Amino acid sequence: MSREVIVVTAAYGREKVVELGGQQALLPVIAQAGADGVEIRRELFSEPELQNLPALGQAIRDHNLVAFYSVPEPLFNPAGELTSNLQHYFSEAAQLNARLIKFSLGHYQPGTRLSELKERLSRQSIRLVVENDQTADCGILPALSAFFQDVTDQQLPLEMTFDMANWHWVDESPLTAVQQLSQYVGYIHVKAAIATQKGWRAIALDDADNLWQALLAQLPSNTPRGIEFPLEGNDLTAVTRHYVNIVKKD
Repeated sequence: MSREVIVVTAAYGREKVVELGGQQALLPVIAQAGADGVEIRRELFSEPELQNLPALGQAIRDHNLVAFYSVPEPLFNPAGELTSNLQHYFSEAAQLNARLIKFSLGHYQPGTRLSELKERLSRQSIRLVVENDQTADCGILPALSAFFQDVTDQQLPLEMTFDMANWHWVDESPLTAVQQLSQYVGYIHVKAAIATQKGWRAIALDDADNLWQALLAQLPSNTPRGIEFPLEGNDLTAVTRHYVNIVKKD
């Protein structure tokens, strides 16, 4: 089976993105590697680039790629309130013609009435997904489980981005997490990591054990898969194609 594969621009590293002249410079690499789409990262934009999102959106379409948009902000602020920037980020995503917008969870309080978020989403065609991040208070399994149970109970049209490796950073078991959360997953960040003296570090799949494969086997098979592990080498197109082919098939 061939799955939809999205390449996350952050996989190439901030320094490489800057060296190449921005995220748009990676579109030919990603398209020629056979990927289906690109995840654009807001934190990798310069201020002038943020003012020219429609041009990037057109370039993504010209390369026959779909766009996902990642925002480096939690959906709920430290007071437990919905971020005041939600509509602004949806507007940016629309300029990119993005199909999906991704936030981390943030400081959600279990049992919160989600009527405001539900009403806002009812007016959006862009899908909202919430990712497990690397923060010890917000990216943990109890917080994510409570949120998605409330989302289900209140019938909100949003899903989860399941990042395979971020669980390590918050000292949670990825296998336990996938058992509890797989039913909510609408996007997968394929990633492996190893423990070092300085903490956890993401690594390429060829250097990893088979945990990522075990996790994929328990996640929805028709869900888009994002490559977010390091893509490095002299020939970025060849390296990207190698992993696109692996992630599509496994």
